[in-house]
Amino acid sequence: MSDVEKSGFISKVIGPKKRWRAYKARVKELPANHRAAVEAIERHLMHFVPTDGESNASMFEDLADLFEQAAADGTPIREIVGEDPAEFVEAFAQNYSEGGYVPARARKRLTDDLARAEAEVS
Repeated sequence: MSDVEKSGFISKVIGPKKRWRAYKARVKELPANHRAAVEAIERHLMHFVPTDGESNASMFEDLADLFEQAAADGTPIREIVGEDPAEFVEAFAQNYSEGGYVPARARKRLTDDLARAEAEVS
């Protein structure tokens, strides 16, 4: 990894570029409804302040792991995120960051996006 990747703004926000691209490639391979759910969660996770690039990259990789396993097992999205997707994402993010500010409309958008992702299966 170059010095630019280690110290650049992007790496501080989303981790090293190679890991980010690998994560995005993994998400692209998910079934459409699981991919839509991960992308909605990803948007919501951007409201949290990462402690460092490494933990932020790990957060997204773990998210991909979770949805890859769920897709392989045929687990519905609602079983992954529960009845309150915003609560799930915020609890998930707390494992990797010290917090963040999530506007109410972002919570509504996440809930609506996951409901649409679930409806794609029906």
